[in-house]
Amino acid sequence: MLMAEAVRSPSTLGVDIGGVIVARADHDDDTSFFGSRPLQTPAVPGALEALAHLHSGPFCGRVHLVSKASARIEAVTRAWLAHHHFFDRTGIDASHLHFVRERRDKAQVCERLGVTHFVDDRLDVLALLETVDHRYWFTGGLPDSATSPPPPAQVSRIVAWSEAHDLFQGPATHPTPG
Repeated sequence: MLMAEAVRSPSTLGVDIGGVIVARADHDDDTSFFGSRPLQTPAVPGALEALAHLHSGPFCGRVHLVSKASARIEAVTRAWLAHHHFFDRTGIDASHLHFVRERRDKAQVCERLGVTHFVDDRLDVLALLETVDHRYWFTGGLPDSATSPPPPAQVSRIVAWSEAHDLFQGPATHPTPG
């Protein structure tokens, strides 16, 4: 067995934050994450509940947040997570929060953590995650998700957190014997 396979042997979920957990900007720029009241930006519907279930269920405590952010947006993100009691509500450990400055660096973090499943709202990021076996394009936070093109063959599309909740109940979240 290769070392990378051994590291990835229980299933581990990686999740982006912007557009996946924190809702994307609506028409009200004031309450967008990049506006003057970022803490008022809502969570993507169902995100916290689904992550709480996935953390306590199929991924057994192996859920990590991996986000690309500048130092300023990292501080805003940490404040948003605290304001919304994210870690208390989901059960995810605060030490499972990881920031990178470049999108391509998510791949190194995922490899180091042994991430087997990753949810992101950007196809370009998912294309970089070559060591992640199961990649999910979350379009539920996108305003035009109904008209989004189909994803590449190696990526599955998720349009709502309720769908992710159901999707991760299958055998793909559990290591295969052998």
